[in-house]
Amino acid sequence: MSEYQTPKDRAYTDKLINAAPKEAAAFLNLKYTAERSDGVIPVKYRELMSVAVALTTQCAYCIEAHIKNAVQAGATREEIAETVFIAAALRAGGAVGNGLMAMRLFEKASTKNS
Repeated sequence: MSEYQTPKDRAYTDKLINAAPKEAAAFLNLKYTAERSDGVIPVKYRELMSVAVALTTQCAYCIEAHIKNAVQAGATREEIAETVFIAAALRAGGAVGNGLMAMRLFEKASTKNS
């Protein structure tokens, strides 16, 4: 296979939705909830949070959509750049946090094997 993910895949959106309509409706409602404009959190901040999550989940389609939405909501290049590095720092921090658990599990496993 020469390419795994491509914008051409969007042509399958209707097929995916129609193959699991109840699940798709639930997902789309959740997506609407995240992107709504009548919440307490302003749209620009919702979109910057969405960009950060999209970066950490590595969803190219989400990154593209939420960058576009963030720009439309007034986000600046500098805000996007800070969002990138905040997401990177938290992603790295997650590895350290899981590393603490790994150390505990190691200690537990080592004690049992002694």
